[in-house]
Amino acid sequence: MRRAFGRQRRLDCPSVSEVTLNLDCRNETIPVLRGLQHIYSTPKLRDSILKAIARDVNRTSSAKHGRPGLSYWEILVLAAARLGCGYDYDQLQDLAENHRALRQVMGIGDWEGEENDRRRFDWRRIESNVNLLRPATIAQINQAIIEEGHRLEPQAAQTVRGDSFVVETNIHYPTDSRLIVDGLRKVLGFAVMLAGLFGATGWRQHKHLYRKARRLVRSIERIAARKGTGYQERMKQPYRELLAVAETVLSRADALRDTARESDAFASAEAQALDQELETFLERTRQVCNLARRRVFEGETIPHDEKLFSVFETHTQLYKRGKAREPVQFGRLVLVYEDGAGFLTHYYVLPRDQGDRDVVVEQTRTAQQRHKGKIRRGSFDRGFHSPEIQKELAEILKHPCVPMPGSQQAAKQNETASVEFRNARQSHPGVESAIGALQSGNGLKRCRDRGEKGFERYIGLGVLGRNLHVLGKLLIAREAPDCQAARSRRKPAA
Repeated sequence: MRRAFGRQRRLDCPSVSEVTLNLDCRNETIPVLRGLQHIYSTPKLRDSILKAIARDVNRTSSAKHGRPGLSYWEILVLAAARLGCGYDYDQLQDLAENHRALRQVMGIGDWEGEENDRRRFDWRRIESNVNLLRPATIAQINQAIIEEGHRLEPQAAQTVRGDSFVVETNIHYPTDSRLIVDGLRKVLGFAVMLAGLFGATGWRQHKHLYRKARRLVRSIERIAARKGTGYQERMKQPYRELLAVAETVLSRADALRDTARESDAFASAEAQALDQELETFLERTRQVCNLARRRVFEGETIPHDEKLFSVFETHTQLYKRGKAREPVQFGRLVLVYEDGAGFLTHYYVLPRDQGDRDVVVEQTRTAQQRHKGKIRRGSFDRGFHSPEIQKELAEILKHPCVPMPGSQQAAKQNETASVEFRNARQSHPGVESAIGALQSGNGLKRCRDRGEKGFERYIGLGVLGRNLHVLGKLLIAREAPDCQAARSRRKPAA
């Protein structure tokens, strides 16, 4: 049984809009909670957001049956607090159990039993509820918050500045040998479970096979680390043995799948799920083995679009952005647009085979549509420039600002530039601050969720947390401009 929120006032808890927040505290939780209070006290905005959450939560179940679950409002508060403050699920559980203001904003008082409360907000339960939200729904919630922010600050929608950054996926540094042993670990695990369902034999030495593969990987890594004369030739022997072990395991797994399909018990949901997982990792492990064989023994340079950087996060891409501290990054490129008030009005996860110039026109057009044609000026850095892009952006924006690459071209462009262009160019570096805030304060340095869908959800939650933070700061600055919570770390006091 689900409900939107508790409509009956509790004696041990004030109304959500009347919860007292410590405005002398600079912690990120305060503006996020203030933003949530504003949403709650605006019924039209609140109801539209909770209806969107209800559609996702009840997609395959009925809201009128079953045990009482988390309300839609509680799910929204926990989802916002998770990346609004950059917490993991363990920290979020502790916050939900012990942070009085957060509990009161969720509509929970102090009269409930302590042990029952802790079971209620177990981190697994929080995770399973937050993960019910689809990326499209999170984008819809973000849009509703942005529209409310623009109602409070009408001029903010007229200017945007866009830039892209890499959000890393949660993987280790990808080497051929490490990817092979990752694939073997999963193949062996699923094969043993599938064999156990049918009583199949032949997997008694699965731990020994995995340990043997690990020893060979360590040998390869020692040779690669020490290098020396002819180290590439010396690596071939342990690679040859590792590929032989992999071929043995993969062949046995194929035979096991054939045997399982002939059994009557294969019709069970558990057996088919295990078989599907086993098939997935068999394909990925074979792909990695084939790439290693081509690179190590045939001396082939693997094309970038054929590489696999993780057997778990297969959507991971390699980026060489020229950063001093991180010349190589493994993750996905995300394009964000920030408006004049600091709201992130649009975000987009780029496909693996596309860059900034491939998507900037289409995404700017989408952002303009979401702003209902209010954007007058948009600024980007020189990495987005091309003559065609400049022309197409001029059809979308009245004052596009895309500087040309090269010092001489940039100087000529600056000589004939308009006042709007110069102002946009001067204010554009502020988007780097917004990206830094996303990475350090909203957990978008490295994605901790799994899969491509989980990655998109994670990005959306990070942007949601940042927009609630901006909304809360805006409201606090209006109500108590001299308090600590109203001060922006991006604009320190003189």
